[in-house]
Amino acid sequence: MLDHNDLTIFQKTYDLTLRIYPVISRFPKNQRYVLGQRIENILVSMILDIALINKERGVNRSVKMKNLSDNLDDLKILIRLSKDLKFISIKKYTVFTEKTSD
Repeated sequence: MLDHNDLTIFQKTYDLTLRIYPVISRFPKNQRYVLGQRIENILVSMILDIALINKERGVNRSVKMKNLSDNLDDLKILIRLSKDLKFISIKKYTVFTEKTSD
């Protein structure tokens, strides 16, 4: 059974994914399929992992939560790198970092 926090984490990750896809589509072509693809893969993986975590309890859940946390850390680094390479505006970077720190 899902609790309120599980739904909130899922929804926030889903919303971030919806917001970042159009931004990635404007990356330079060579980076759209490298850096952009990596960001997309992490986000989709996180959504699917959250759905799985919501169904599990016990030790398996804590291991998957650790993996989810690691993916979030990777995502933050890639979004920052995208900003530093000027693929993401400062304004969008601020929005994305706020969404990943809630």
